[in-house]
Amino acid sequence: MIERVRGKEKAILVGICHKEQRKEQLEEFLSELTMLCQTAGATPVKVFTQNLHHFDPAFLIGSGKVKEIGKYIEEHPEVDLVIFDDELSPSQQRNIEKELKRKILDRTGLILDIFADRAQTAYAKTQVELAQYEYLLPRLTGMWTHLEKQRGGIGVRGPGESEIETDRRRIRKRIALLSDRLAEIDKQMTTQRHSRGQLIRVSLVGYTNAGKSTLMNLLSHSNVFAENALFATLDTTVRKVAFENVAFLLSDTVGFIRKLPTFLIEAFKSTLDEVREADLLLHVVDVSHPSFEEHIKVVMKTLEELKCSDKPILIVFNKMDQYHIKNEEDEDVVLSLEGLKNSFIQKTHEPCVFISAATRGNIEELRSVLLDKVKKQYSVRYPYVTV
Repeated sequence: MIERVRGKEKAILVGICHKEQRKEQLEEFLSELTMLCQTAGATPVKVFTQNLHHFDPAFLIGSGKVKEIGKYIEEHPEVDLVIFDDELSPSQQRNIEKELKRKILDRTGLILDIFADRAQTAYAKTQVELAQYEYLLPRLTGMWTHLEKQRGGIGVRGPGESEIETDRRRIRKRIALLSDRLAEIDKQMTTQRHSRGQLIRVSLVGYTNAGKSTLMNLLSHSNVFAENALFATLDTTVRKVAFENVAFLLSDTVGFIRKLPTFLIEAFKSTLDEVREADLLLHVVDVSHPSFEEHIKVVMKTLEELKCSDKPILIVFNKMDQYHIKNEEDEDVVLSLEGLKNSFIQKTHEPCVFISAATRGNIEELRSVLLDKVKKQYSVRYPYVTV
């Protein structure tokens, strides 16, 4: 399993500005990496960045930058780990660990660590464990020095089998076992979904920390765990909701994030089946975030990968009470939400709602629009029944 980031470990963050990632984007990604690091329980103490035209095949970053980071670690021996915002290949991770003599993580490894800490149900824990082993398998070489020894003895005379090959074989068996276990649970969950009757299904989707769970609690009068942190929710929660005697099922799912590897999305396949089988998607957006438009693009791209982008979608701009930017004089200026709303409707030709789930602002409008959307879905499914 991936080593957990524990306590208040001190971390160095490393970001790269390259042809596909502008300087402004790098600053945003590093801000997000800082929040991921804090969510995992570590304290970022230093950020290193580098402009690169081509990635170094040995270290990802240049060897000179590796030496610069190494010098900082010599001067600050309290540093426990180095976290890269970009994905490291197994060989790059080994090379950097050898040079810096510190634990090395990339964004994927950090997210997996958070997932392992956040998973509550047996199903979510199984999903995370499978993803961890798939991430770990190609990274076994060099992780433990004792694995270089050869085994011998009765029954295995001759060249023998290295301990690392034994561990690889064990991990592959574990992956197979976990895959079979998830497949069985998938069947059970599919049966559960099919046994929910003919109710319309509405699924909350959105970027991580957009406020989906808070909105879930508000609409369903439930008590789903909600926190101002990334990936507060990993387990799918489904609640029956009724507006004006019109009932439907509302589900909350894991949040999306940039640079989320495909294998990690696949690990949560069954959780995301709630999205695939939904009749209507409530796309929750943190409108107070300076990059909320980029977040919308990330979510829509992920929905395309899940083959769900053609479903009816209602955009819900959350946290309108916190929506503001700074003008040239560096003073807070509240922009016109009405202007933003009109602009969005003109571009998408779809309705949207601005709310604050935390303060219950404009919730009645959301209920009204959502009710109309649900009724429309019922009329499509049951054209001869009046809802």
